[in-house]
Amino acid sequence: MAYDFTPLKKRITEIEEWLKKELTGIRTGRASSAILDTLMVEAYGSMMPINQVANITNEDARTLRITPWDNSVIKDIERAITNSNLGLSAAVDDKGLRLNFPELTGERRTQLMKVAKEELEKARVEVRKERNKVMDDLDGKKKDKSMGEDEIERYKKDAEKLIQDATKKFDEAYAKKEGEIMN
Repeated sequence: MAYDFTPLKKRITEIEEWLKKELTGIRTGRASSAILDTLMVEAYGSMMPINQVANITNEDARTLRITPWDNSVIKDIERAITNSNLGLSAAVDDKGLRLNFPELTGERRTQLMKVAKEELEKARVEVRKERNKVMDDLDGKKKDKSMGEDEIERYKKDAEKLIQDATKKFDEAYAKKEGEIMN
């Protein structure tokens, strides 16, 4: 009887996507519209993602242009950016808002690396939880003798390999983000 690793693989993929999203949200010195993906704006009586009330484009390496579809939400967008604590300065002009990404200081880079490291550790913890679930399930099958010991040991090794591969991907994503922050 073969062990089904599909739920584990699915969960690893979900955790990997979550980590990538979290790391993308950490600001580097370059302008990226991805940093605004989680930003919610109070518009038309409800909370909406900023990309549903405005067009976001890159003007240059350190500047984003936010052009609202309705100029009545400019102040709401500016308030959301100011309250978000992203460290961005917003300037309102006749076309919308211009977001400037200031140069990162050494201290800010260190803080951002700590945040990235925390996100990496959260992903590792979640993967370890999933590994423990699989190991407990395999131990249960060993106790009720629904699988042979050799099979169980082989499946445990397969699970460990999946976890190691996932952790390696997490480390690569972290290293990439570290390079972005430090440069």
